[in-house]
Amino acid sequence: MIAFKLPSLGSDMDQGKLLEWKVKPGDCVKRGDVVAIVDTSKAAVDVEIWSDGTVNELLVQPGETVPVGTVLATLFVPGETAETAVPVAPGPVTAAKPAAVPVATPATPAAAANTGAVQRRRISPAARRHAEELGVDLDAVRGTGPDSAVTLEDVELAAKAKAAPPDRALEMRRAIAAAMSRSKREIPHYYLADTIPLERATAWLAAENTERTVTERLLMAVLYLKAVALACVKYPEMNGFYRDGGFMPSAGVHVGVAISLRKGGLVAPAIHDVDRKTLAELMRDLSDLVQRARAGSLRSSEMTDPTITLTNLGDGSVESVFGVIYPPQVALVGFGRVVERAWADHGALKAMPAVTASLAADHRVSDGHRGALFMSAIRDLLQQPQQL
Repeated sequence: MIAFKLPSLGSDMDQGKLLEWKVKPGDCVKRGDVVAIVDTSKAAVDVEIWSDGTVNELLVQPGETVPVGTVLATLFVPGETAETAVPVAPGPVTAAKPAAVPVATPATPAAAANTGAVQRRRISPAARRHAEELGVDLDAVRGTGPDSAVTLEDVELAAKAKAAPPDRALEMRRAIAAAMSRSKREIPHYYLADTIPLERATAWLAAENTERTVTERLLMAVLYLKAVALACVKYPEMNGFYRDGGFMPSAGVHVGVAISLRKGGLVAPAIHDVDRKTLAELMRDLSDLVQRARAGSLRSSEMTDPTITLTNLGDGSVESVFGVIYPPQVALVGFGRVVERAWADHGALKAMPAVTASLAADHRVSDGHRGALFMSAIRDLLQQPQQL
């Protein structure tokens, strides 16, 4: 039997609220199927299953908030039955919901009595009546009275919390702050920057877009994406995760794209296998990702898979950005706005479009020399846009 647990959809997530099940007991699922929608502090995320199987039991109900690692459901592996299945261990239990009492083999009378005592909760008659009037689920109310009894005040506080809409902007800002604080506390950052000439890239892009429809035109951002991904293939120490005291390089290059949200905050979901895709494919993927991120419709694999992050502030912004690594990743590449600069070229001075690119990297995995080679690779790749 497989335990389907609430995944961590980013280092800034410690719990999630189940919004909807997309499956029911008895349904057959395949790896990659969306089986649930979970609300995080940043977005509603479509959660995918990671194994083939048949849904056995849904253990968490829509509306419940549970910590990362909680078993949401159990599944039979192909060929397994209820008679042959091995029970799975439960995940973490939320503080708001009392732990379930396990079903045991025949017990002594004393054990049975103890079990019954654990299951009973002290709730005053007034609190019970008031909970019914307000539609409050008493199982989710934490009692503050003697022996953890649920009081009238406990019910009223629960009703107010239920009625008050969550401050999503505040939740997101707290989540971002927690992740970035952890990053700066645990990761020994080093920073590099380079000014990259973009005369060839901008000229090639302009010519390429004359052959495309308005909806198919490419942005400079996709050239950045592809150049970073190809540089990661050459310098794999920039692409992967630092976990359990060591670096784990990633076989695929899944670039997390920092996307600002309309109501504030940001997310950085992944575009998968960027090094293997054409610029046209990347443009479609990027447009789709931005649209869904701002609509609050992302997939769990997009939130858990980024192996390196790219932040592109774009036009109308500042000239450079020095980002904070998103753990457990080990590098982040930033691009500022493209500006006209005075540039010496073969003894002549001319105006040149250029961008300041920056690297934030983890000193536990790489050093400044390797980081500089990585940045030089990005620079060289952007001088040959026709080959990206």
